[in-house]
Amino acid sequence: MKTIIFTDAAAKEFDLVPARDRETIFDALSDYAITGEGDVLRLSGRPGYRMRVGAYRIVFAEDMTTILALYIGRRSTTTYRRH
Repeated sequence: MKTIIFTDAAAKEFDLVPARDRETIFDALSDYAITGEGDVLRLSGRPGYRMRVGAYRIVFAEDMTTILALYIGRRSTTTYRRH
């Protein structure tokens, strides 16, 4: 199992998500940390990955032991440009 770490910005964004969606996002991240399975794609043109959880996107980096969440928010046209 990988350790999940939130940047300060990602933690603030996560706190703004409604409680029901926050639980779904956390469950999806936990499942990915344990099994490596989820709706995850490598970002094109830059390092990192994105996970799709309903209308939300989590942009993250990972190594062998850690998942570093960089951005959590609703999908918009600027989601991948900002982070």
